[in-house]
Amino acid sequence: MVYMKNVSTLKLDKDLCTGCGRCTEVCPREVFTIENRKASITNLDNCLECGACMNNCAFKALNVKSGVGCAAAMVKGLLKYGDMDKGTCGCENGGCC
Repeated sequence: MVYMKNVSTLKLDKDLCTGCGRCTEVCPREVFTIENRKASITNLDNCLECGACMNNCAFKALNVKSGVGCAAAMVKGLLKYGDMDKGTCGCENGGCC
């Protein structure tokens, strides 16, 4: 299931990544995989922006602005639909997060 499409602020610096796999262990939504001894973001739209990956990366290879995606989705909903709650998180009944 996609959390919110095209709003996640998650970024990965592959130059800093050592491929330890900690991000794959702590991510509740299976956003990451390890490929060629480095982390890779394979499901960006699944990211909840909880910060678990960033807070557990000893090498500072991950950055995410917790909660920003939800705010961005609300703004997009307001601009597109004239309603912050309408369709912003893929919820049929409106409401974000």
